[in-house]
Amino acid sequence: MVGSRTSKAPKELEEHFGRPGNAIDDGEIVELTRPMGQGRDRRDRRVVWHYKWERAQRDRRTLSAQIDRAQRVAHRAEPLKKQRFVKLIGQNVTLDEASIERARQAAGYKGYVTNIDSTIMDGHAVVASYHDLWKVEQSFRMAKSDLKARPVFHRTRDSIEAHLTVVFAALAVARYLQNITGVSIKKLVGALEPLRTIVVAIGDHEMIVEPSINDDARKLIDAINAGH
Repeated sequence: MVGSRTSKAPKELEEHFGRPGNAIDDGEIVELTRPMGQGRDRRDRRVVWHYKWERAQRDRRTLSAQIDRAQRVAHRAEPLKKQRFVKLIGQNVTLDEASIERARQAAGYKGYVTNIDSTIMDGHAVVASYHDLWKVEQSFRMAKSDLKARPVFHRTRDSIEAHLTVVFAALAVARYLQNITGVSIKKLVGALEPLRTIVVAIGDHEMIVEPSINDDARKLIDAINAGH
């Protein structure tokens, strides 16, 4: 599941609706099929276009600012850079009107390309799932930082897989603890890691010394116990 280039929206949607200047209700979707690849590598992919009115307003504001900058470059008021909507023909700098029109038609649309069949996940579920991908990215950041998953100083396949298995098991536990306590794993580790129970041996006698638990740590422990 990946995002689609917005520049493809006007053409695909025009072909779908059969007319330019496509309109769609706020929050609605259009599902299309896009051929990808050539020859034996060709495959059809499902494309879900999602429209939001708020996104359209934001896109139009951004578009207006970009057109203003492009006009200043075209009028030589600013130096020529890699500005959007600027077209260079020989020594002439002009506005790329075709690109501007495509961007206007695409305002408010965001596309999602997936190989998941519609019988398994409908269009709205695809959009919602894509918006949850930040959780995956967050998990990898947690694995690298809080759980110290890197670097991996291993050479054999078994050692590498064992290390990653331990890390992902720790990540699963961390996610579970986050869900039942409502506290980030960084704060959980900071509060609970210092708590150690030790066994002190004095001659032939052993004594178990319990840690001193402050109020914050006690609340976390109670929340974890309540989650079982």
